[in-house]
Amino acid sequence: MPLFCKQCKGRRVPIFQEKENISLWLCEKCKNFVDEKDFIVREQTDQERQEAERKLKEFEETSNFPSEKLVRRKGVN
Repeated sequence: MPLFCKQCKGRRVPIFQEKENISLWLCEKCKNFVDEKDFIVREQTDQERQEAERKLKEFEETSNFPSEKLVRRKGVN
């Protein structure tokens, strides 16, 4: 399975489909779902796009990653 789309040379991302219980690969540019045999299954619907955006926004709001400080260790050669 190539990581890049044949049509637009865009990057593909695996998305798990709960209803079908399989992972489909979504092209970031042309928004097509592709199966493991590299066949286009279907396009991403508007409802799926909105759901993904909602989950991303929720994750950004709830995640709290503290910024790491660079601390120099003292006494180490």
